[in-house]
Amino acid sequence: MDTATTESNTISIDEFQALEQKVLRAVEIVRRERDARAVAEAEAAALREERDAIRDQRDALREQLDALTSASNAAQTQIATLNQERDAVRVRVEKMMQQIDELL
Repeated sequence: MDTATTESNTISIDEFQALEQKVLRAVEIVRRERDARAVAEAEAAALREERDAIRDQRDALREQLDALTSASNAAQTQIATLNQERDAVRVRVEKMMQQIDELL
């Protein structure tokens, strides 16, 4: 080989340093992106856990609501029954009062 070919195949120190800087920047970018990805994955996992906890709370609240609705329905039925009984007692008392008035 002659010296002209050798010189064309060699890289100057400045070119090598520029290439080295580009590689270092690329490595740093990859490192930052990996870190950002790890943070994003951790946040996503935390959000999934929070979502699951909220779903569990929602399900528990639905069960409580169902229980309260059943209790409310039972109470309303009981109130209606008691009102009917009260009306029946009122009618009976009124009849007894009329009978007492007739006797006097």
